[in-house]
Amino acid sequence: MDKVYIHTEYIKLQQVLKLAGLIDQGSDVKVFLADGVVYVNGVMATERGKKIRPGDVVEVEGIGKVEVVAED
Repeated sequence: MDKVYIHTEYIKLQQVLKLAGLIDQGSDVKVFLADGVVYVNGVMATERGKKIRPGDVVEVEGIGKVEVVAED
């Protein structure tokens, strides 16, 4: 599983998806969320601004999965 490192308390879901390369464009986020293929810790996500914190796992079905990790 790939990792996305952050140095803040949290990052928004749409930013994680872009940083991890799980989506190509920010405008794609709405489509993926509407299709019900984005999960945070195994729960379907519906908000692109959802706060993702270190330890959370973000997955796009059929594309990939990343863990958010606090940067030292």
